[in-house]
Amino acid sequence: MITESSSRYENLQSMTVRFLLTCINREDASVPRSIKKKLPQIEKVVKAIVKKMKGGGRLFYLGAGTSGRLGILDASEIPPTYGMPFGKVIGLIAGGDKAIRKAVEHAEDDVHQAWKDLKKHKINAKDFVIGIAASGNTPYVIGGVNAAQKNKIETACITCNQGSKLAMAVDYPIEVVVGPEFVTGSTRMKAGTAQKLVLNMISTSVMIQLGRVKGNKMVDMKMTNNKLIHRGTRLVMDELKISETKANFLIKKFGSVRKAVASQRG
Repeated sequence: MITESSSRYENLQSMTVRFLLTCINREDASVPRSIKKKLPQIEKVVKAIVKKMKGGGRLFYLGAGTSGRLGILDASEIPPTYGMPFGKVIGLIAGGDKAIRKAVEHAEDDVHQAWKDLKKHKINAKDFVIGIAASGNTPYVIGGVNAAQKNKIETACITCNQGSKLAMAVDYPIEVVVGPEFVTGSTRMKAGTAQKLVLNMISTSVMIQLGRVKGNKMVDMKMTNNKLIHRGTRLVMDELKISETKANFLIKKFGSVRKAVASQRG
């Protein structure tokens, strides 16, 4: 597997800090170029997810280790950023929630557990599943997408090896090959960066397509702290050309930029 191949660099312990940083940065810079080659595949996934979610479906992420954590991160940011109800985008990790902070021994090796986890959410054919695995060979993820396929649920994957078992198991494979890691086999680095960037692209594009952005603004974001209240106030000020005091009043009264603006436009 390319993700497990030897680093292009030797004797890392002998490098200066500046040279370490320079080399890591050089490797990281290659990731967006690798993703660019896969934009047609990513586009297909976005369109498929939008169709499912417009029909009342949900988006599930499946992963283990770093891949699972990245899925959970992306899913957890959707409700506050775009005002989507909790439970519309769901991240599942091998080993359960405790694996978010601490590795759970052999959790990723259970080929049946992912489907058990999905069934807890009453997954059905309206939904969409994305398996995330740098290697493309994680049993937890492969088992989950295989079971989803058998139950007529559309699937995609994000992996960093070509021709993996995971890619062959899904409807829409996204194979972003970023090459050997700076530290051999440390897929939390370039592979993790690639997965994070692709997840950003997918979820952001889906939310825009679902009408959760107006112009370039997050009009449905939830006002969960003072920073977001201040941001929402500025957006309302700009949109309605009103004072900060009035905009802040509207934000606090209606709870979102969209509703605050709509209240003044009948």
